[in-house]
Amino acid sequence: MLPTKKCMILDVGAGAGFYSFWLKGLGHEVHIIDPSTKNLELVRLQERTSGKLASINQADARKLPFEKNNFDVVLMLGPLYHLTAKKERLKAISEAKRVLKGRGVLIAVGISRYASLFEGFFNQGINLNGFISMMNQDISTGQHRNKTGRFDFFTTAYFHRPYELKNEVKEAGFKSPRLSAVESFGWLSSGFAKLWSNGKKRKLLLDTIRKVENDPELMAVSAHVMVTALK
Repeated sequence: MLPTKKCMILDVGAGAGFYSFWLKGLGHEVHIIDPSTKNLELVRLQERTSGKLASINQADARKLPFEKNNFDVVLMLGPLYHLTAKKERLKAISEAKRVLKGRGVLIAVGISRYASLFEGFFNQGINLNGFISMMNQDISTGQHRNKTGRFDFFTTAYFHRPYELKNEVKEAGFKSPRLSAVESFGWLSSGFAKLWSNGKKRKLLLDTIRKVENDPELMAVSAHVMVTALK
């Protein structure tokens, strides 16, 4: 959905700027906001080798430091699962809509309600202390809470059912929301690292994912789900 011309892009919750610098390399004007001082330090460090971004701001997705009708594209690839209350997610989505130009594009990502379930049974998480109770809460409420202190159990978050993510974007006033699976079934592939290192098999995997990435019956299998929508 990205226009082919040079775009003004706002990367909300950009982390260390992985996608921002990639988009800058494609010729777009990229602005970053993130609430984390550490993340923004990493962004500024990366600027030394990758060149300056258009702007870097420490700010909250729920209160963007920009005037309305500013951007062609807003990315929200993290905030919607870090905001655990629906009303806070709607604030963030509404802010994205405010700063977008007419017919601007929102690209937002959520984590699947069933990510822990698949992780637990495919990667043996169920054998680790504290995992099962965490997984069961994820399934029943979507409210992910890691009480173990283990880094690999992730942080406090909300895990969406795919239709919930789509409905929240629609409720905030966006048009034509469309869901796509980010990893689809691919992250569950046996021996993924070996498969990915084989060029022919990697192409087969990616080609197959493209065939099924919009299939609603497979959507929740993906660890991450992406919604694209128009202002």
